[in-house]
Amino acid sequence: MTHSAETFRKLHERDGAFIIPNPWDAGSSRILARMGFEALATTSAGFAFGLGKVEGTLSQEAVLGHCREIVEATPLPVNADLEKGFGDSPESAFETIVEAAKTGLAGGSIEDHTGDRKKPIFEMSLAVERVRAACEARDSLGHDFVLTARSENLLWGIHDMDDVIARLQAFEEAGADVLYAPGLRDIETIKLVCSAVSKPVNVVMGLPGISHGLEELEAAGVKRVSVGSALFRAAFGALVRAGEEMATKGTFSYSDDAIGFGDLEAFFRPPINS
Repeated sequence: MTHSAETFRKLHERDGAFIIPNPWDAGSSRILARMGFEALATTSAGFAFGLGKVEGTLSQEAVLGHCREIVEATPLPVNADLEKGFGDSPESAFETIVEAAKTGLAGGSIEDHTGDRKKPIFEMSLAVERVRAACEARDSLGHDFVLTARSENLLWGIHDMDDVIARLQAFEEAGADVLYAPGLRDIETIKLVCSAVSKPVNVVMGLPGISHGLEELEAAGVKRVSVGSALFRAAFGALVRAGEEMATKGTFSYSDDAIGFGDLEAFFRPPINS
């Protein structure tokens, strides 16, 4: 039987770029799968916000339980946002990958974000050691697992592209399969990053003010396009606007834009040819 990670890796090896949307629960996973996407990714922010929590405050047990829920919702390969690996040490990164693989995930990412707003990014040598440990864990599994290494500088106001690229290159050298610097905004910078490494590059769309299309991103050298918490924020944006309308106006016109009950239910019925 082909492990889902083998299928996932082939998406990165074929020609062209692909979109990997980020559902936040089983229902949103099944909707996206029925719409024809070939892989899914978790969103740590969407999961946390859905529980009424702040991102980065949930336990490894809770996050991996959520990953299993997303994996079991559809037959698609799933890539997980594993944040910083539930610890600061290389050993925690190693353990995170081993435990994450047990959920059936096809891949996952390790960040260089510390969780400390005063000093948000791990020092370079430790960041590389953590990625190397995660790669060693991947290689110990006995089956494939696509490891993504993330440079988080841009999301924390550190706009030093030389450092971002140096980190991605070091992560590539350490053995990462996919490289990712969330927060890239203009297409020329995206091209610069893609040309600086030889492994597949993931970019995130759905950030305010960024609207590059798949064809433009593919031409820039991007292989994989995720959307982070954008789908969750879009859904909850609609909830907030509906709540505001009811609370301030006492009206219900928001329902005009809501998906019909039958149309929504249809996503969860078994396919006719199943």
